[in-house]
Amino acid sequence: MHKEGRKRKVGIITPPDVRALANLRTPSPKRHREENGDDVELESWSYASEMGEANLSTHTEDNLTSFRDCGTSNNWRLLSCIPGASHNRFEHCIGTCHLAGRLVKSLKKRQPELRITDEDMLCVKIAGLCHDLGHGPFSHMFDALFIPTARPDSGWKHEYASVKMFDHLMEVNNLLPSFAKYNLSDGDVTFIKELIAGTALETNSSMEWPHKGRGPEKSYLYEIVANKRTGIDVDKFDYFSRDCHCLGISNSFDHKRYMKFARVINVKGKLQICVRDKEAGNIYDMFHTRNSLFRRAYQHKTSNIIERMIMEALLKADRNVRLRGSNGRMLSISESIDDMEAYTQLTDQVYYQILYSTDPALEEARNIILRIEKRDLYKCIGQTILRKLRDKEEIPDITQEMANCIEGGPHVEPEDFVIDIITFDYGMRDRNPIDEVRFYGKNNPDKPMIVRKDEVSNMLPEMFAEQHIRVHFRKNDPESLEKAKRCFICWCQSQLCTTPKGGDALAELTPMKSSQESGHGNMERRLSFLDES
Repeated sequence: MHKEGRKRKVGIITPPDVRALANLRTPSPKRHREENGDDVELESWSYASEMGEANLSTHTEDNLTSFRDCGTSNNWRLLSCIPGASHNRFEHCIGTCHLAGRLVKSLKKRQPELRITDEDMLCVKIAGLCHDLGHGPFSHMFDALFIPTARPDSGWKHEYASVKMFDHLMEVNNLLPSFAKYNLSDGDVTFIKELIAGTALETNSSMEWPHKGRGPEKSYLYEIVANKRTGIDVDKFDYFSRDCHCLGISNSFDHKRYMKFARVINVKGKLQICVRDKEAGNIYDMFHTRNSLFRRAYQHKTSNIIERMIMEALLKADRNVRLRGSNGRMLSISESIDDMEAYTQLTDQVYYQILYSTDPALEEARNIILRIEKRDLYKCIGQTILRKLRDKEEIPDITQEMANCIEGGPHVEPEDFVIDIITFDYGMRDRNPIDEVRFYGKNNPDKPMIVRKDEVSNMLPEMFAEQHIRVHFRKNDPESLEKAKRCFICWCQSQLCTTPKGGDALAELTPMKSSQESGHGNMERRLSFLDES
């Protein structure tokens, strides 16, 4: 763009960038070399290449570049066990934009009868570019842990915030006139926001069409960026490839083959993206990759407890970290989600703002973060597979049960236990997501069909979800920690769970009763741990 652009960090906006928004020209092609060696090119005709990069930058000077993907597992200061897990949402959004353009372009080329317009393609790419604008600090920790705890009745999700942030950027930068230069209307802006929100589309043809941006004849376009029907979308294509590369995890899913064999077919009155029947195994590989990433990275015990400790620090600091919103209002961290001017200022840097603060009101929050910096984390006392599914609302009851398992010894309070109930699945809880996918055969490419699991392989999973319970303990004195371990083991036996694994250390476990004896003996198992009482 200009010489200083070569020297500055990608994502930092300068005054020439802002002025360029008012007088956009057709940009020359821009290439980005990805970590995995792929070249990503934002085509010269695409308004997304210039407008979108400015959009991402104006979130703040370096907002999306400061948001680390994979949650805290992407911060080398926080998780030294995965030192290579480092990329940011700016890079991910560029990749999602690129893949969205490739998929819609291939559909247009293969099926001209779909009448995909340049405006359709541009809207899909912009949606891919801006779909993560609404993420808060430390990725999903903010919307999955902090906001539900700080504001349990808000119902807030980062997808909603992405739409609100997109509106904010459009207004602050007066982008509608620039959109008009590319034949994008108010209806196209609505379409982009609907793509970002990713509302699920029912296959019932009698249901009234829920969208305003495009009619039902373009329903398949809603399955490209955020596919709530099958879970197969370019957002996953990018972060699977990117995260697997950074984490050193094998990715057996080939998104290029999916794009090659993707085809739009009428399914019960709705146009859906379907794929060749021979690609069913590739689709199973995609969901297997998702499961592997969750097990080995996203739900890593060290990453998770750091997220929990950061969440607790943010809760302690909530009312004492103030962000300037619209009309000069000063808002807390949890209040900032209602004001995009304030929310724009909220990045991962809040961690260091608390750490280096000398404000006495932030002392409790600062002490928690200091524990993270010193690697003085809450100790993991193990995890086990649950025999029956439990809701997260039951966690207070479970902590009470654990605390009461063993009498005597150091006093253990229920709130000393930090419990995570983790669900590992293929994206649709206990359902097989492939059941929602429609395929087509070589000889009849316009007829949708279902491919049964036993038609693909006899080695595919019988169950598609399981729950684990993972327990950490806040106190770190040896006596309390030892009793906590015994309490957890005792609780596992009372629930007929498997032997706890994966703790920093475990107490000796008495052999569990056989399944034939499962109806009695709980008191005997409990008494076996009272040797020190």
